[in-house]
Amino acid sequence: MITVNNLYKSYGKVTALNDLSFRVNDGEIFGVIGPDGSGKTTLFRILASLLLPDGGSAGMNGLDVVKDFRKIRGIIGYMPGRFSLYQDLSVEENLKFFATVFNTTIEENYLLIKDIYQQIEPFKKRRAGALSGGMKQKLALSCALIHKPEVLILDEPTTGVDPVSRKEFWDMLERLKSEGITILISTAYMDEAGLCDRIALMREGNFIAADTPQNIINSYTETLWAVQTENMSASLRDLRDHPQVKTCFAFGNKHHVTVRADLSISGLQRYLKEKGYSKVEIDAVAPTVEDCFMALTN
Repeated sequence: MITVNNLYKSYGKVTALNDLSFRVNDGEIFGVIGPDGSGKTTLFRILASLLLPDGGSAGMNGLDVVKDFRKIRGIIGYMPGRFSLYQDLSVEENLKFFATVFNTTIEENYLLIKDIYQQIEPFKKRRAGALSGGMKQKLALSCALIHKPEVLILDEPTTGVDPVSRKEFWDMLERLKSEGITILISTAYMDEAGLCDRIALMREGNFIAADTPQNIINSYTETLWAVQTENMSASLRDLRDHPQVKTCFAFGNKHHVTVRADLSISGLQRYLKEKGYSKVEIDAVAPTVEDCFMALTN
């Protein structure tokens, strides 16, 4: 279990964490979702005992991250957002090094990393710096797991990784969860939120919502439409200028628009056609976690 109570951290005049409190249950995948600069990395570095908080407390499995930092480092596996293994060492040499640091061997915990490591084992003699993005993440995860940690802390592990490798990575996390490992993971990808047991939406050093992904979606109360025209950049400006449109954001190849109750789809279509758009498609859509995040931040 991870517990955080009234955690505070600042860098000069910039507040990174602002009186943050939450709990992660044993054997849970808990996702922290938020944009760059929201405080995710600062939080994870404090939990990994790499950074001291300015106030509050944090701990896991009965250990305090400040007072018991040596023991904390023995029960966690930590993957920073940036690839931090030894690039001049081979895949096998990196793994052996981290096993030695924790007084274990590759063989002792091989079953835990087997599904992951087998995918990069054919390249075990290759230098880590020469691996692809997906392979680097698999190697980093193997090194973080080699001592069989109780808690796994992953800071944006899929950033810059191709979609196939991202899916494989999340499949691995599900298997690790079945082994009883508690997983705390941050991501800037909203589509990964639904793969967590619970998520927290983070902004400016605090959680603006924390619940299961479905409960957060169920709490959405806005009228939401998806709008598509032949000139999406121009229509984004025109939609935002409409007095009855509350918010409008680009969403892939469509705009997601929230509107006041007295505006109809036909009324918005008429407005856009009067603005010179000949191809206008508007449909009511179900919200996503990203829609909920945008609604909460507005």
